[in-house]
Amino acid sequence: MKITVSVIKADIGSIAGHVRVHQDTIEVAKKKLETAKEEGLVIDYYVFNAGDDLELLITHTKGVDNPEIHELSWEIFKESAKKAKELKLYAAGQDLLKESFSGNIKGMGPGVAEIEFEERPAEPFAVFAADKTEPGAFNLPVFRIFADPFNTAGLIIDPKMHAGFKFIIMDVIEGKEIELQTPEDLYDILALIGHTGRYIIKFVYSKDPTIGVAAAVSTQRLSLIAGRYIGKDDPVCIIRAQHGLPAMGEILEAFSQAHLVKGWMRGSHHGPLMPVPLKYSQCTRFDGPPRVVGLGFNLCEGKLIGPIDLFDDPAFDLVRQKAMLITDYIRSMGPFEPHMLGPEELEYTTLPEVLKRLKNRWREST
Repeated sequence: MKITVSVIKADIGSIAGHVRVHQDTIEVAKKKLETAKEEGLVIDYYVFNAGDDLELLITHTKGVDNPEIHELSWEIFKESAKKAKELKLYAAGQDLLKESFSGNIKGMGPGVAEIEFEERPAEPFAVFAADKTEPGAFNLPVFRIFADPFNTAGLIIDPKMHAGFKFIIMDVIEGKEIELQTPEDLYDILALIGHTGRYIIKFVYSKDPTIGVAAAVSTQRLSLIAGRYIGKDDPVCIIRAQHGLPAMGEILEAFSQAHLVKGWMRGSHHGPLMPVPLKYSQCTRFDGPPRVVGLGFNLCEGKLIGPIDLFDDPAFDLVRQKAMLITDYIRSMGPFEPHMLGPEELEYTTLPEVLKRLKNRWREST
């Protein structure tokens, strides 16, 4: 029997600005999912938050892009947003860009990552959810996990991994995707995914057909859907582990850099991605710094065993300290690049108005 793991998220409103999901909206989601579980629509679920985003982890047998699962998630977000409006929370219903469900939640605002596979005798996996950043924030860690032997020793010493992996990369501007493989297409992959605002790793597959899909990342870009800045996309990611796939420790090692990502305050700055436990999943300093939470599970006939709060570990204390050092340094640059994004990538900008106002004050350079 094939199991589908779906992670679907949305910003439906939060406390004290873009800070943290309210517990009452989480309870709305749990109640709806428990009913769906009792009715047999879903096998199991887990509800959590990453900063101001409500995250739904759902297991079922309906396959990816299933209308019933997507409609259930949409209704959960609508009801949670209604509760947020009753509480007068900030930006209630922000990510819900449509009025009615149209068969697939993709393109309606929420972010979606889903994988379908045959459950192995032991099926460990991790779910990562980021706040105050874009889907391309996962490009570097996912690449390191599945293509960098300095991060993942299994690429060298595990016979099932030595042949490499297949990467599906999406061009979110053109709406196209391409399949490239490691190690054959290694440099071509890097030529693309370093441009994190456009080329995003969407799926990773094992070259071993008995394993199949290894990872999935949400690729929804809210500003491209809405035609205006709504909020950062705050991506989610699912990664399977062990037995021909990277070990959980290799997966987590990829988040040890606090690498710079786009987003942060007003979606218009570079900042370090800081791995945090759920208890620190709230963005405060300059609406940040950008954060990522990680939860570890096992599957047992579709039922979730866990979670383990993967970043609730002193092993990540030094990474968090590094992130704050980077925060202090890059914040000192104020409105200058590279702290502030370039004009073509700013989510908020008065530059067109400024240039219009100054149009007649320019003169030929001497």
